[in-house]
Amino acid sequence: MSFDPDIQKRIQAWQRPPFDEKTRTAVKELAEKDPKAAVDAFYTTLSFGTGGLRGIMGPGTNRMNRYTVRMAAQGLANYLLKQFAKASVAIGFDSRNHSEEFAWETAKQLAANKIFVYFIQKLRPTPFISFVLREKKCQAGVMITASHNPAIYNGFKVYWEDGGQIVPPHDKGIIDEVNKITDLASIPQTADVERYITEIDSSFDERYFQAIDSLQLFPEENHKEGHTLRITFTSLHGTGMTLTPPALKNWGFTSINFVEQQIVPDGNFPTVHFPNPEFKETLKLGIEQLVASQSDLLLATDPDADRLGVVVMHENEPHILTGNQIAALATHYLCSVLSQKKTLPQNGAFVTTIVSTDMIRRIADSYKMACFEVLTGFKYIAEKIHEWEREKDGYRFLFGAEESCGFLIGTHTRDKDAVVSSCLIAEMALFAKKKGKTLIDLLYEVYQIYGLFLEKQLSVNFEATKEGMDRIKHLMRRLRQDLPKTFCNQNVEVLEDYQLRMRHNLKKGGSEPLTLPPSDVLLFRLADQSKVVIRPSGTEPKIKIYAGVRRSGFTSLPQAWKEADQKLDKLLDSAKKDLGSDNQRS
Repeated sequence: MSFDPDIQKRIQAWQRPPFDEKTRTAVKELAEKDPKAAVDAFYTTLSFGTGGLRGIMGPGTNRMNRYTVRMAAQGLANYLLKQFAKASVAIGFDSRNHSEEFAWETAKQLAANKIFVYFIQKLRPTPFISFVLREKKCQAGVMITASHNPAIYNGFKVYWEDGGQIVPPHDKGIIDEVNKITDLASIPQTADVERYITEIDSSFDERYFQAIDSLQLFPEENHKEGHTLRITFTSLHGTGMTLTPPALKNWGFTSINFVEQQIVPDGNFPTVHFPNPEFKETLKLGIEQLVASQSDLLLATDPDADRLGVVVMHENEPHILTGNQIAALATHYLCSVLSQKKTLPQNGAFVTTIVSTDMIRRIADSYKMACFEVLTGFKYIAEKIHEWEREKDGYRFLFGAEESCGFLIGTHTRDKDAVVSSCLIAEMALFAKKKGKTLIDLLYEVYQIYGLFLEKQLSVNFEATKEGMDRIKHLMRRLRQDLPKTFCNQNVEVLEDYQLRMRHNLKKGGSEPLTLPPSDVLLFRLADQSKVVIRPSGTEPKIKIYAGVRRSGFTSLPQAWKEADQKLDKLLDSAKKDLGSDNQRS
């Protein structure tokens, strides 16, 4: 097979020094024995998506390896040195294969540029790195993680000085610097890096616990009665075990049992196919123990402990809460309790994403609280917090949520935080238990008050290859050329095209600009208040389709739920047909 000239040039470059012998041999064999895989590994360079730099591990410019990590670190160093006279960076890593190695490569490369590094000695959750960055007043942070992705992935997640993940213009600025590096041999290297690296030990954990301790709404009740709430916990072979159980105990929740097979860190994730707590199959072992131990709820953190899955025992049956349901429960809990305590701030604000449930806004509106919608990616929620901090009369952040099980209370960190979210959910569950109820009972009450909001998502999966990525671009381009006018016989009344940054009112006529940054997202609002959203994933080779429906004025919640669920399936199937793909669905 003959390669494209640019691909051939990259393949040849990786078969010479400064690449080590093992890498050179691997690239040579790849090009000779599996040219298609070689094209996938070299046809492009990794770019920053909603989760930063993320890719399959292996040799190549389009893979995560020590060399692409060093180039990313050098690009970050170049950008930092242009922005600041003096810079420091906090670095952490999760339980994935090669994470610690990549973290040290990053630290040494930054130190070679005389940038000071605070290196977290042992694996820790992603939100902890944001916390350390802020505590140490660093200019940036790096977390080596691929979050909930399969074991073959790893990533290089970059944070800016406010503690949030990089957003424009910094993301483009860094990748531009990375792209300027064409010769690995030209980047600075020195053996004298130790004096620029300070290791952070576990004593720093206590600062984090102190920071979240003040977020309790019922501290006395938690410490007095928290032991009555039985919790099953799993960290899904990741970092959650390091901070979540101690944090829960500090809040008074001491009755914790563990899914023993899953609390040992292991980058191969041997007991799960996808270490994503959104998925029922991922929670299988946890649910089995939840039932066997007669616990009240299961808390499951993903490998870098930024996402949280929740399962509730209700009427002797386990019930999995979706990210949207958790977000709605937390929003109602915070509003109602703070209102009763007369501590709900007049300038309080909630932040969610355009693909998340509309129920968050509905609840916030009922308490006269502001609610802002941002693009997918928690970095945009963090950006709002930072924006308000700089304003004289800015909003006070109360809660941020993504439908993909990412939540944050407090401003101690600027990323979704499964550790503090676990504590909040435990407090909510105790609040319900003291009334003889469960979180499911509270959810039903919320639906009775605000109406039934239900959401579902499906993913259309593609191969992690050049052909797969080209197919995604083709399908999204074709969809824009022939936009659906109806879904399930419901007319599209409003179309929001975030790539063109325009909202079109198809019912009344007229258009207006959208204020969010450009993103490859199409949002359709239908005549019956349902919505459909279609977008490519920012971290995986898939197109995601979201559907949401609402029902009000119902006499029977179970019947309304059944009808809404059926409508969701029909909406998703309709959208998938409009997309015109026969790829695998999940």
